[in-house]
Amino acid sequence: MSGRPEELHARHRAVLPDWLALYYDRPIEITHGEGRHVWDAEGNRYLDFFGGILTTMTAHALPEVTKAVSEQAGRILHSSTLYLNRPMIELAERVAQLSGIPDARVFFTASGTEANDTALMLATTHRRSNQIVAMRNSYHGRSFSAVGITGNTAWSPTSLSPLQTLWVHGGVRSSGPFAELSDAEFTAACVADLEDLLGQAQSGVAALIAEPVQGVGGFTSGPDGLFAAFREVLDRHGILWISDEVQTGWGRTGEHFWGWQAHQENGPPDILTFAKGIGNGVSIGGVVARAEVMNSLGANSISTFGGSPVTMAAGLANLSYLLEHDLQGNARRVGGLLIERLRAATAGIAAVREVRGRGLMIGIELTDPATGGPAPALAAAVLEAARAGGLLVGKGGGHHSSVLRVAPPLSLTVAEAEEGARILGEALRTATGGG
Repeated sequence: MSGRPEELHARHRAVLPDWLALYYDRPIEITHGEGRHVWDAEGNRYLDFFGGILTTMTAHALPEVTKAVSEQAGRILHSSTLYLNRPMIELAERVAQLSGIPDARVFFTASGTEANDTALMLATTHRRSNQIVAMRNSYHGRSFSAVGITGNTAWSPTSLSPLQTLWVHGGVRSSGPFAELSDAEFTAACVADLEDLLGQAQSGVAALIAEPVQGVGGFTSGPDGLFAAFREVLDRHGILWISDEVQTGWGRTGEHFWGWQAHQENGPPDILTFAKGIGNGVSIGGVVARAEVMNSLGANSISTFGGSPVTMAAGLANLSYLLEHDLQGNARRVGGLLIERLRAATAGIAAVREVRGRGLMIGIELTDPATGGPAPALAAAVLEAARAGGLLVGKGGGHHSSVLRVAPPLSLTVAEAEEGARILGEALRTATGGG
């Protein structure tokens, strides 16, 4: 078999769906990685600033994780949730304690999509309602229920849904009808929008689901405290709050371990979902909820692959490494440096509308200088130029995908942050013709 990327790409197109997106005009096959770097099939080395969509959270080929996976695989790979599972119980105990949710129960899944799907089932069952409030510009996964509450049209391929979804403002601070308001005024306007929305609901709403920082939406967020203000309204109506921490969890934002903690005046959410980084590339998702909500299902349920012994072993090893090496603190320190360097590197480039973010979750929003509108072609060109310079980044930002997404592993070093900012600055200048 030939290893040429063009031939592998042709085979991909012949057997996989057209909607399965690939980056780059000439897609690459990543064959291995180490630390914050990966290599493609042609031997090119890249500094990885996207981590497999924020999933390689600590480092590529982290010895502690690979050792745990290997040792567990040598014992037993799978048993299902029908049997006692020591690694699953141990990881659940740690996640429950870290979640901040009192009397917490944890259910493991195989993905973030499945975690959010489970959270929606719990909320609608507990509240006996199929009405969900979701944020505009949001993304929550690709299942039938998750796309029904996804407010980003580029990632919601069908309008058919088992849920009635109500959309509220607040996920995007720097554009939209409230962009010119102060933070306090912005929050008040969003709360008034929520109050008005609930006043028009046909019956009791089950839950509000929200990403503390919108991931696919371009690393956007409302002001700190927004969801605490929302929570006051939700509590009056008995509505649950689901915090989608699939991208913001485990210390990525630097300032907090969970994204919801930027809004902690009124305590933790009723339901928290997680995935991606906890497995460092191994497929783990999950839901945390207080026992009253988690135990509200009235029928039997299991998970064939959620909580498998090998994935739980990986999660335990990865979480231990994260905590023991204070990677949240590293995300805060090195992330702060990186955003400063990116702002300096992009200064004077007319197409750069905003560099924003928290910790190692940074977005660079691009616009067409002539129109002020989105610039998806430019974002794609910057991705290509960055790759040519030895750097992998992502993109997102609503329907037009005009935001560069920068989210390296949390063990990123200062030298790597400096290098990545330099390459990305050069890529932006190359793609924009120098300014």
